[in-house]
Amino acid sequence: MAISENKRDFSPLLIGGAKRFFKENTGLLIGFSVLFLTLSLVADNFLTVTNGLNLLRAVSTNGILAIGVMLSIMLAGIDLTCGALVAVSGVVTVLAMANYNMPIAIAVAIGTIIGIVVGVLNGLIVAGTGIHPFVVTLAMQSICRGSAYLLADGKPVTVSNDSFSMIGNGMLGPIPLPAIYMIILFLLLYLLLKRTQLGRDIYAIGGNPLAARFCGININRVKVFVWGVSGTLAAFAGVVLAARMSSGQPTAGIGYETDAIAAAVIGGTSMYGGVGRPGGVFIGVLIIGMISNGLNLMHVNSFWQYVIKGIIIIAAVYFDMRKNGGAVRSGF
Repeated sequence: MAISENKRDFSPLLIGGAKRFFKENTGLLIGFSVLFLTLSLVADNFLTVTNGLNLLRAVSTNGILAIGVMLSIMLAGIDLTCGALVAVSGVVTVLAMANYNMPIAIAVAIGTIIGIVVGVLNGLIVAGTGIHPFVVTLAMQSICRGSAYLLADGKPVTVSNDSFSMIGNGMLGPIPLPAIYMIILFLLLYLLLKRTQLGRDIYAIGGNPLAARFCGININRVKVFVWGVSGTLAAFAGVVLAARMSSGQPTAGIGYETDAIAAAVIGGTSMYGGVGRPGGVFIGVLIIGMISNGLNLMHVNSFWQYVIKGIIIIAAVYFDMRKNGGAVRSGF
């Protein structure tokens, strides 16, 4: 009897969370459903189990990156380093195993630590100098990309290790492991933003940094944390991608920052800062992934994907601007 009395009923919490998710993301879910139905009708093999699993595995990298990019955008900033970090972390991880015979755990730790260092450095420069995050992370993107080419001598570095390959190609039941990583990280993001003081500080700083400072929030510390998390996640995504390919490639991650930004802004993250919904960004990741997957299945030239994603970003930012009362200014 005492055991049953101590049991907690989590069903109201789960039901309440589900209701809030659908209420906050009604428009996105409608758009997702329309896109899903359209691709089901026009793209061959879209509804197959194999394609569904491939889609989940493919979107996981962008999903992991989008979490960090979302947090930086919520501070009215940006992180353009993530794609290059995917490359350099993957190259370093594979080199550690292939050239120095390091155990998998140590190699993965080294690859991830690179992301922590780069992310924290981004945050320190943004917080300490006042240089806009666009400039800081663009410069760091160039540094990381160049480092990846230098370390790999401009060519892919391969490794043959089944245990390492399992990190990116393994399954948990019917679900690919990379998708499991992504889902867990989105749940942690939800808990961070909705259940912690740090999450409330991120919303406050993005919404009104001056007011946040007067409230005693350590803005610089939060900035270092956010870009540090973004760098860590990008490096982890790079390790997972390298495991999927059994190689570290200096060309990996090119354009990934565009997909991550697109997923974040589609998901309702405001470029003005202070607004962001983990559930919305998750749906945004799936939408971007379905667009790429559907165009590939329809044998549409892959270059069109860049055009479509660019249009999506402009449209999403424009509607965000209108929603926030931003004036459309013209120089004419």
